[in-house]
Amino acid sequence: MDQGIIASLLQHPLASALVIVDRDGRPLAANPAAREHGLPATLAAYAPMLEDLRLLAADGGIVACTLPGGPRGHFDGHLRAVHDGNGQLLAFTLSVPEPVPDDAGGRWALALDSAGHGLWDWDIPSDRVHRTPVLVDDGGTSADTAGALFARVHPDDLPATRQALDAHLAGQLPQYSAQFRFRQADGQYRWVLDRGRVVARTADGQPLRVVGTHTDIEQQKQLESLLQEQQLHLSEAQRIAAMGSWAFDPGSRRFWWSPELRALFALHPGIVPGERRWLKQLHPRSRGALRAAWRRLWRDGRAAVLELELGREGEATHHLRLWMQPLLDTDGQVHRLLGQVQNITEQHQTDALIRWRTELLNRVSALGRIGGCEIEVDTRHMQWTEECYRIHGLRKEPITLDQALSMYTQDSRDAFEAALARISGGGLPEQLDLCFYRQSGIRVWVQVLVELDRRDGLPPRFVVLFRDITREREANERIELLAHYDLLTGLPNRMLLREQTAEAIEEARDRGTSLAMLFIDLDGFKTINDSFGHATGDTLLKAAAARLHQNLRNNDLFGRFSGDEFIVVLRDLAEPEDAGHVARKLIASLAEPLRRGDTTLKVGASVGIAMLGDNQTDFETLLRAADAAMYAAKEAGRNTYQYYSQDALARIQRRLEIEHGLHGAVEREEFSLVYQPLLHAAPGQPPAIEALLRWHRPGIGYCSPAEFIPIAEKCGEIVRIGDWVLGEACRQAAAWDRAGLYFDRVAVNVSAVQLRDRGFAERVIEICHAHGWPPQRLELELTESALIRDTDVLRHCFDVLERHGVPLAVDDFGTGFSNLNYLNRFPVGRLKIDRSFVQGMLHDAGTAEVTQAIVHLGHALGMKVTAEGVETAQEEDMLRRQGCDEIQGYLYSRPLTPRDLAQFLRQQHPAPMRTDASGEAVLVR
Repeated sequence: MDQGIIASLLQHPLASALVIVDRDGRPLAANPAAREHGLPATLAAYAPMLEDLRLLAADGGIVACTLPGGPRGHFDGHLRAVHDGNGQLLAFTLSVPEPVPDDAGGRWALALDSAGHGLWDWDIPSDRVHRTPVLVDDGGTSADTAGALFARVHPDDLPATRQALDAHLAGQLPQYSAQFRFRQADGQYRWVLDRGRVVARTADGQPLRVVGTHTDIEQQKQLESLLQEQQLHLSEAQRIAAMGSWAFDPGSRRFWWSPELRALFALHPGIVPGERRWLKQLHPRSRGALRAAWRRLWRDGRAAVLELELGREGEATHHLRLWMQPLLDTDGQVHRLLGQVQNITEQHQTDALIRWRTELLNRVSALGRIGGCEIEVDTRHMQWTEECYRIHGLRKEPITLDQALSMYTQDSRDAFEAALARISGGGLPEQLDLCFYRQSGIRVWVQVLVELDRRDGLPPRFVVLFRDITREREANERIELLAHYDLLTGLPNRMLLREQTAEAIEEARDRGTSLAMLFIDLDGFKTINDSFGHATGDTLLKAAAARLHQNLRNNDLFGRFSGDEFIVVLRDLAEPEDAGHVARKLIASLAEPLRRGDTTLKVGASVGIAMLGDNQTDFETLLRAADAAMYAAKEAGRNTYQYYSQDALARIQRRLEIEHGLHGAVEREEFSLVYQPLLHAAPGQPPAIEALLRWHRPGIGYCSPAEFIPIAEKCGEIVRIGDWVLGEACRQAAAWDRAGLYFDRVAVNVSAVQLRDRGFAERVIEICHAHGWPPQRLELELTESALIRDTDVLRHCFDVLERHGVPLAVDDFGTGFSNLNYLNRFPVGRLKIDRSFVQGMLHDAGTAEVTQAIVHLGHALGMKVTAEGVETAQEEDMLRRQGCDEIQGYLYSRPLTPRDLAQFLRQQHPAPMRTDASGEAVLVR
């Protein structure tokens, strides 16, 4: 047992005598009351005779024990076993109540007054129990029923108590014995040892009377709990520290090992550790060291610590640290040996890992090309490492500090010398980035760490470490380049251009000179980029940038702003008109086509010009003004330039106002639809209806679709607006159909932005089903630009629409992209001739030939052809002769409200009637 646990037990003030003995019955310790009556000596003398009692106590319970001595000639005590948390036997305790004089009331008084003993007598037939109380008032009476007493037993202890009593009453056990918690008058539980024996039975063996004792064992239970808790804490601490305890008794020459130590040597519980068995597990040199330390300990009586190697077959070697501590008697002889063993395998592995990492660090320093040198402060004498010579590209030969510094740039030399002066004057270590050139002309950057080393017996010296950071510096320079220059064209980007322009503005103000900003946007670039891919677009951008750059002066600023937009800042202009001359040169430089393989590409440029003045005083205001002028150039026909004016700014503000108004316009119900009929050239055919979007802004008025739809496409609102148009058109068409109006289909214009939106086709089908309108009677009118790019998203969209029978038409045919491959790629069923051709065909034979060619092309591809914008009977007559299938225009009707269009359908195309079986007229749909 642990010495600390024994000492803790004996420090408790007990009225009873208490002796702790080991498993062989030898006394280990005793309290003052026990020593006063000589109990340790008595127990030692009678240890062999008490072996049977110890065996009974080891199986559980408290065993009565009588020893000679005391005021009445004997001691009446109780022997009890103490186990740890794992059930391992630790020791025995013998408690003897404090002796009292015989004249104090005899044996009954002694039994009642000593250590909480009481008597009870149970008359089974009457179920009456007569008992004396224990030390504390338990609130009972002198006569109780067995049931009342059992009701006060703790519920957790009741089953075992009843089982023990029933087994004795049935004759299965020679006596009844149980320990349980008994509820006192105050509601608290106290531990009680209850024992009894049947003293009378009937002729057939049925029990009549049971007599027994009950003993208050609360203090012993607390001591046992304390002992077990301390033993548990000790075991847990040893487990955490990977330690095990052991003891050696020289008298019996027997070892005691803790469970942790047994587990370390793979010994099963209960097996006595034999010397040969566990010594064989040690490495031979460890066995020799242990035997030598063992002999020294017995010779000198001093503690010893040594490390051992434990190796078992199939396992890695374990490293152990062994402590041996002798306990000496009064004669200086070793009467007991205590010790501990700790598994230090992990620590040993950690130490090995530290050594390995130290060696690895030395290798990394070499592989990392970190050189070093020492410079004496007074003499400036210098010593270099081999790596330092390699970094500087020099052969290994003596070199002075001045010779080495001569390789460095002037700025680096000055910085290094200044750092040495500061550090030698008491400054802290410093880190510098220095630059030098090798003899081959290669530029090298090094990171230098300088510190002063002062050691006893050595002169003060600078310790300098050199690390080659050339690649890092070049990478940083590359990052700096990426941050300020456009990768594609190599021109300054927006950030650098902003900085350069700010400096140019300050210079122009100081010198009183003129400055102009040109905002250049390539015309037609987006179409080429979408048609031929980004690689072709990148080539075109680089070629355009090169041509523009060739027509600028060296002191002009030129950069790429974004996408296909460039900015030029002209400095030192003699007259504002000179900016226009430069703009014409730049536009002309792009006039020559660019050839890429068999393809000829051509772009133009729209240029906006803003002059530095009262209202344009910085980069941002110049940029806004030039941007407004560029949009004015586009509206003026493209491929031209315009100076900034208030009108241009007003147009930009108008565009921003419309964009702002579009947000939430659907929720505010500001949109409406009007409908224009499309009549078949052949008589008797039902007309079609085209839905046209209108926007009336409350408090502002009507806004033309030609104005707000391009803005809606650019800001993305067209997707939400388009979904609303589809839903409203399908709802109205279904209402007309239910009213019996006779028409073919309803057509809705669809933007290219809508087609590129994932899930658009699925939403079209859902909208049709939601309003009960057949998808086959909803025609989607697309522009040619929407069909230029053959993407996976677009092909999926058309596959879904074709699968559900949604017809497609190409609106404004002939005004867009000239490559007609898309007519074969996509399921187009109708071509609509643009109104510009229709209005010019009566006056221009070439235009008439174009309309005729469109009709022939459509019919050749199995498509129908519709002409829009027909306003005169002459135009209608020519289109009918050319074979046009459908005609739309003011000749028949302007766009109408739903009510007016319903009236138009009733007047122009009444629904056919038929007679049913009863003779009533019914509508034919």
